[in-house]
Amino acid sequence: MSSPPNSPTGPEETTDTDRAYTGSSYREVRDAVFANPYYRVWGAPNEPALPMSYVGFWTLFRGLIRESFSWRGYRFFRAATRTVDTRIDLRWGEDGKGVQRLLHPNGVCLTGLWEITQQSSYTGYFQQGRQGLVVARYSTGLGCLRGELRTLSLVGKLFPTTDAASTELFRPAGFITQKDLGGHWEEYFNDADSRNTPDVSGLRRGCLTFPTLLLLGFVFGRADKVSSERQLHEIAELGKPIQERTRSPKFLRFVVDESQPRIPGEKLDFRDEILAQIYDRGDPMPRRELVFHIEVSDEGTQRGPAFQRKWTIDNWYRIGRLVFREAVASYNGDFVVHFHHPGWRIDRNDPGTVVRQGERRVR
Repeated sequence: MSSPPNSPTGPEETTDTDRAYTGSSYREVRDAVFANPYYRVWGAPNEPALPMSYVGFWTLFRGLIRESFSWRGYRFFRAATRTVDTRIDLRWGEDGKGVQRLLHPNGVCLTGLWEITQQSSYTGYFQQGRQGLVVARYSTGLGCLRGELRTLSLVGKLFPTTDAASTELFRPAGFITQKDLGGHWEEYFNDADSRNTPDVSGLRRGCLTFPTLLLLGFVFGRADKVSSERQLHEIAELGKPIQERTRSPKFLRFVVDESQPRIPGEKLDFRDEILAQIYDRGDPMPRRELVFHIEVSDEGTQRGPAFQRKWTIDNWYRIGRLVFREAVASYNGDFVVHFHHPGWRIDRNDPGTVVRQGERRVR
């Protein structure tokens, strides 16, 4: 186990560069995350183990006391509001080394195709026939290794194009999904379906990491509105005529296709598990695809307190697939690529009910 090289020094808060963002091309973002992998050829002889970063409670808490418990000046709070306020895709920082990711520091980036194959009542890129390129990141906020408590997450950017070589600029739609904010014990990623409304099994964390979960809930609750749900209106409005009313599902989940192999290995790094779905060790050419099914629903209820919340969601409807054909564990994938959180709306289908507008909370 090793630490990533060249610790980044970029600012956590929203910057002038973030504010000046007008869009990115798929090619630009894809090339950035593949520019500097942690290996020459994944799985080849003598390749080192993938580096690991660790961000604990005191790393996140640092600065709050110095700011006299002022949320506005608190480093973690500024990072949380930035993830909502800016849709920038690559945050290079002044030194070109990016920014330290305060949550989910270890991940693997994937590229592929979003395709909706079934009819639905929703708009935008939830409509049948829609296809778009995706840059995604599969990551964990806790342990990396099989047998450890993990909280696996799949987030991504959906571009309204299928032309991988195009330099046209877009503002991609973002999605944020996770298995369980409190952590889970699934040994294989195959069993860890991820939702935009993850459960919160906080008591699984124990006394060492439970305070981190509480801090996360408080910070994201103050930065936006709801800390454990990420709405889907950006996908429902991608490519939608302005005059058409938004119709977005409430729930989204990604389910690993049943045919994906189960990769054996005691204490296997989840990044190696993901890479092995597409590549053979020591071979740089993709040999397989990694397929997730896209499922949606509007029917669900939650129960329990905020730190121990469970969802019961009914009538999942499978409408398409997310097919990944490339993957990489890289420095830019961990420190440069930025995945924003779609801002909360009181009514998910009404842009006029947004909670944050620019850099201020309006409700």
